[in-house]
Amino acid sequence: MIKDLLVNLSLGGPRDQAAEFAVSAAATLDAHLTGLAFTYEAFFPAFELAPIPADLIEMQRQENEQLSAAAIDRFNEFARRNGRSVETRNIDVNSAAAPDIFARISRRFDLAIVSQPRPDSSGSDAMLVEAALFGSGRPVLIVPYIQENGLRLERVMVCWDGSRAAARATADALPLLAKARTTEVVTVTDGSIDQDEIPGIDLAKHLARHGIEVELKRLVRGDIEIADVILSHAADTSADLIVMGGYGHSRLREFVLGGVTRGLLKSMTAPTLMSH
Repeated sequence: MIKDLLVNLSLGGPRDQAAEFAVSAAATLDAHLTGLAFTYEAFFPAFELAPIPADLIEMQRQENEQLSAAAIDRFNEFARRNGRSVETRNIDVNSAAAPDIFARISRRFDLAIVSQPRPDSSGSDAMLVEAALFGSGRPVLIVPYIQENGLRLERVMVCWDGSRAAARATADALPLLAKARTTEVVTVTDGSIDQDEIPGIDLAKHLARHGIEVELKRLVRGDIEIADVILSHAADTSADLIVMGGYGHSRLREFVLGGVTRGLLKSMTAPTLMSH
């Protein structure tokens, strides 16, 4: 069951699509929702050689406090207008430490909800998504920055390749699949499999035992990137939610996003639940 949600509140901007989506998800799942805002410490580039004036540091600190307070107020007001009771937390943090802190906090929730990094955003937004995905041990639901609607479950698209990550994501998404009107299991191949084989049939049988009837769809990628195949099919079928494994490989103590995951994060047009 998904009964305890965490959403990272975006700072600045007229709207927070992830926060609004989280309020809708909490209503759909009848779940508790916590909004987390970071108040970042004053930061100045390391190449600054002259001492930073104390009043300048204080001014930036106050501006950062105002941003996080405004994000919390906006979240509370949206939740109030939609009849939801929510909880908020505000944490003072160094921007470099925020991703790891968010990942650790996410471990105590059923699902973390974050916004897709904007193309013009700093790298810290992408780092927060990666930290939550690879460091929380929990599923992460990423909301496109162009998202207009709340959580809809008319059509859910499950990306299946038989991998550990895909299995984890499918299992984590079961409460959502149980509420979906239509669930489609999609496999992407290069066309070289046995024509008598039906990709995803074993998963379909497994989900049927959970009372979830699925449609099976095999997509041949050709020369197209897998992420583009998935996104194109999601657009063609008006998928409300994509479920897929979050892929990456370890480099020293960090994780580097795999190509498909990176492609989805860059160009996603539908909310996407990922697990690693």
